[in-house]
Amino acid sequence: MHKTLFCFGFGYVAKALAARLADEGWRIIGTTRSQEKAGAMRAGGVAPVVWRGDDLDADALDGATAIIISTPPAEAGCPALLSANNAIAAERDTIKWIGYLSTNGVYGDHDGGWVDEDSALNGRSARARQRIAAEEAWEEFCQRHDLPLTIFRLPGIYGPGRSALDAVRTGTAKRINKPGQVFNRMHVDDIAAGLAANLRAPAKYGVYNFADDEPAPQQDVVAYACALLGLEPPPLIAVEDAGLSEAAMSFYTDNKRVSNQRMKSALAIELKYPTYREGLSAILKEEAVYP
Repeated sequence: MHKTLFCFGFGYVAKALAARLADEGWRIIGTTRSQEKAGAMRAGGVAPVVWRGDDLDADALDGATAIIISTPPAEAGCPALLSANNAIAAERDTIKWIGYLSTNGVYGDHDGGWVDEDSALNGRSARARQRIAAEEAWEEFCQRHDLPLTIFRLPGIYGPGRSALDAVRTGTAKRINKPGQVFNRMHVDDIAAGLAANLRAPAKYGVYNFADDEPAPQQDVVAYACALLGLEPPPLIAVEDAGLSEAAMSFYTDNKRVSNQRMKSALAIELKYPTYREGLSAILKEEAVYP
């Protein structure tokens, strides 16, 4: 049987997953908002669909056997579900896997405590509430149409070209000191490996936290990146003095440690980069090999 992945949003994570699956013989389709990016995708072996949030018909899915959604929700809901619900429902006999990329921001603040997939969704920000609503909408839709859905709650994502190393080099890295504050993060390659593992053995209506093994303060990550680059770390500053955007500040209103035990046990994966130290060191080493 043919294997085709349709990506609503062809961003950082979707590209990493697509690269992994292409090596296994998968055909990849990805949405983009611009004709220019469509040309670049086509040149890279990805079939582009120019989509600006308008309705899609079943022909656009082109016989997809798997769908991944990474488009962020808005106040009106998830744009992929709003535009493609009829098309997806029409293809329910063909589709074997739907993965929705959510965020562990749905848990909100747990005062530094550990959360797992059964923890309360305390998210209070507009972004968190929109994510919670999108998860619920996808669950209701997939149950109604007997479609297989897996929700992945992702942490901070980093990898080549998108890490503390890049922030340090560009002078935008800040060491923000908020005592007791920790975050989980995860290398994009480990995320792609986890998604691929679930795609090979789909679970119906499952939820997985994706996270590394060590929730850590942001200032420690920046300091480690500076040490790798042989640079002095920037001074510690209070979160109130960091000049953060409203979106960035929202990360500091929540404090939790995200358990990845279900991910590890159910998907039988071993993290290649269990902490930011292995991840950043590998990125720098790769840069030296492929400058």
